[in-house]
Amino acid sequence: MDARAQTAAPADTEAPADLATALIHARRTVLPKRLGEPGPDAAQLQRILEAAAAAPDHGERVPWRFTLVPRGARWRLAEAFAQALRERDANATAEELSQAREKAFRSPVLMLASVDLGSEGDEIPPHERVLATGCALQNLMLAATGMGFGSSLTSGQAMASRPLRSLFGLGEREQALCFLNIGTVESHRKPRPRPAVEQYLRTLADNESR
Repeated sequence: MDARAQTAAPADTEAPADLATALIHARRTVLPKRLGEPGPDAAQLQRILEAAAAAPDHGERVPWRFTLVPRGARWRLAEAFAQALRERDANATAEELSQAREKAFRSPVLMLASVDLGSEGDEIPPHERVLATGCALQNLMLAATGMGFGSSLTSGQAMASRPLRSLFGLGEREQALCFLNIGTVESHRKPRPRPAVEQYLRTLADNESR
């Protein structure tokens, strides 16, 4: 896809724009339970991760962090989910704890996305770092979509929990945002309607209109 876009750009400037627009509109949220094998191989995952580097990044702080959770380590995440539930609800049932653990084993590729909020007083404020990380995540999902994979972002009450922060070694100024799930789409849901531009666009009036 990149090679075609780069080749076509000098001769037809609309082709890359059409390709990018089609890719953006093709991206859909596919929940982890609908993502199966195969997931991206090592080379594909490397290309997906490289897409994060193109995110807008004020001050070049590279605030995004991605932690891959391989299959062999999923049990550790499962126990962190269960412990987080116990800390929220001391009366959680065995079934509820089992459901919490099960979430760690969905989707072939699972990564925690976190953000480095920077030191106190840094000229790049935390909200800009979170915004940059969100852009990096979108780039990853678009790259995965372009390769034919489905993806989604998932979160929950465990994100700010002590067990999860401890498992991933998050520092005082690091914040867990969500999990990124990538895999082959096994079943599709009916696409949700996209909002119309009029729902989120405003135009600032000029002085003569007042």
